This record gives sequence, C-alpha cells and structure tokens, in this order.
Amino acid sequence: MALTTRRRVLGTLGAALAGAVVLPASAARAAGSHRGPRPLWRAHAHNDYAHPRPLSDALDHRFGSVEADIFLVGDQLLIGHDASELDPARTLESLYLEPLCARVRAGHGSVYRGWRRPLQLLVDIKTEGSSTYLELDRHLRRYPHLFTRYAHGRVHPGPVTAVVSGDRAARAPMAAQTERRAFYDGRLSDLGGSAPADFISLISDNWTQNFTWTGQGTFPDAERQKLHGITGAARARGQQVRFWATPDTPGPARDALWTELLAAGVDYLNTDDLAGLETFLDSHPSA
Repeated sequence: MALTTRRRVLGTLGAALAGAVVLPASAARAAGSHRGPRPLWRAHAHNDYAHPRPLSDALDHRFGSVEADIFLVGDQLLIGHDASELDPARTLESLYLEPLCARVRAGHGSVYRGWRRPLQLLVDIKTEGSSTYLELDRHLRRYPHLFTRYAHGRVHPGPVTAVVSGDRAARAPMAAQTERRAFYDGRLSDLGGSAPADFISLISDNWTQNFTWTGQGTFPDAERQKLHGITGAARARGQQVRFWATPDTPGPARDALWTELLAAGVDYLNTDDLAGLETFLDSHPSA
C-alpha cells in the first residue's frame, strides 16, 4: 500500500473511532449554529457510577468519556465497584443505556447537540469476561442506532462508542465476531501488536506501574520521551491512550501531570473530580 493511501486509511479509521465525522461546509455551519457548550472530549469520568447522578453529572460537566463497572448477575448487568454494593435497581440499562438513548433522541442524533463526535462509554467487566461480554453484547444490540458498530472490516460511527475493559477473557469472543457494537481496551503490551484499531481502539494502563513521576519536581526526560513514544506509536495506528491511577488530589502536582499528559497527546485524562478537570481543561482550550 502506498504511503499516502495508508495515511488516508488510518486517518479515516481514526476519525470514525473518534467520531470526527466530516460534514460539508454548509452542513457544518448549520450544525454549529445549534451547538451547545464545547464538550471536553479528553475528560474521562473514572468510576462515573459513584457520583450522585451517574452519567448526568459527567454530561453536565461536558465529559467526553464515562466509565461503568459491571457485574453479570443472572441476565442482568449490575453497576458497582464491589459485589457487596450491588443493587438490582442499578443496572447498566437503567443508568446508562436508556438515558443515553433518550439524550441522543433529544439531541437529534448526538449526545452533545450539534457535536458529531461520539461519547465514549468504557465498560469495565468485573465478572468472568467471556460470559459477561456476551450478555453485554445482547444488551448493546437492543440499541441498534446508538453505538459505533464494526461490521465486516468497516467502522460505522454512532453517537456512543462502547469500549470493553476489565476481565481479559472478553477478548476472545469479541475477536471472533465479524460484527459487534464494542471495541477492546488494550494494554501497553498490545501497542504495536497485530490487533488493528478497529478492534483495539484504546490503549489503557496503570500510570504508577510505568512511570515514577507523580507531578512533583521535574518530569524526568527519559520518562517524558517514553510517554511521547507511547502516544506517537498509538496515534500511528489510529488508537487512543488513557492512563489510570494518575494522581487525583487537587493541587499543583496534579495540574503539572495533567499538563504533561496533554502535551504528550494522551487522549483521556482520568479523574473522579469532575469539576476539577472541567476547570483545568477550560483553562487549556487548545486541548
């Protein structure tokens, strides 16, 4: 494949997964005239379900990504961080899928009205991965127009892109599908591997297991180069990058680390402090 053709294919795939649908100029102007506030696409609500109003609080703060932990109990997908806190009334459907469907309907096809890029829904599987994913797949298929879809080698963008994380056993049944409504959350060990971005759309890993710097003092040059190398390698394949376990206590250290993540092109900043990350990103509009 010629280099220019390869770049065009990767650019198209990256745009599809990120939802950056390219509109004609006239249509873009028309959509812009009805746009709401600028979404913060790089903001990821870690453990989103722990907030007083799951999903709604993150959307009110204009987040571009939310995370929901799921447990398979019977044929229900219950939301919670630990099995001891599960409530039959708190399901993936009631807290996320139905509200997202209603919001997209009200937003004329978008989570954020006038903005065509999809919201990322990161689903962290806490029970056995294969069986839980198959039930998740059945749930997602109930909403045929809501999710970005992979079908026979092509990605069809939707208002929401579901990405499956957590128990690694989910990978096998996902990889076996020729059509699915979710993508896989890889690890740094997957970076540069054979799986394409239309399967592994996101690379996530634990910050503290890969870097020693926590925002205090000077960022070591070797670690900065490593970080830029990670994001560069992911971008070349049309993949996005996120780190969890980054410092989340408000203060200069967190701001310094977030600044370095932005500078390196990390796609999602991880936080439980919705207002804090909103304020930070609003002060960095180029992000």
